[in-house]
Amino acid sequence: MPTVKMVNQDNQPVGELTLSDKVFAAKNNSHLVWEAVHSYLANRRRGTASTKTRGEVSGGGAKPWRQKGTGRARAGSNRSPLWFKGGITFGPKPRDYSWEMPKRMRRQALRCALSAKLADGEMVILDDIKLAAVQTKAMAALLKKISARGRTTLILGEADEKVSMSGRNIPRLRILRSENLNTYDLLDCDRLLLTRAAVTRIEENLNR
Repeated sequence: MPTVKMVNQDNQPVGELTLSDKVFAAKNNSHLVWEAVHSYLANRRRGTASTKTRGEVSGGGAKPWRQKGTGRARAGSNRSPLWFKGGITFGPKPRDYSWEMPKRMRRQALRCALSAKLADGEMVILDDIKLAAVQTKAMAALLKKISARGRTTLILGEADEKVSMSGRNIPRLRILRSENLNTYDLLDCDRLLLTRAAVTRIEENLNR
């Protein structure tokens, strides 16, 4: 079982934490991870892009000029896709892009992503995070102490309004609860921070 050092808010070691092999030492499956990320991004799409065909744009009706004798190309409507302000050929229409992965596949993709972060040394385990008040400055100082540079994802074991509100104005910081964990947010960061409570919750969910 992998063992990692656990630090406090001041980046001082406070002990070690033994992690589950099944969750944090999973064999890499890059295609499964790709599918999980693709599914997440597809489900975020609104799918509201829409264009009008020649039958939907206003105007048209009368033939612009007679069929023969003008020297110009034949034209039956001034709303042809070939004309300015005409209809759009094969343009997008509202559609649903979402697709769901089986639960077992989603869980395995999470295991692969967590294991990769641990293996790459991009994971930090915090004993706990406590803030006296809602203060962005305090959260920024905490991140600086633990060397959380670049895009950072913080996973909490349970909702903490002070932590969430203190960090929401910090650019490149994403705060999630353990039950909202997804593969995309795990991979889309340079530093992954987890509280001890979050690790416990994650292992309970992914050890099934």
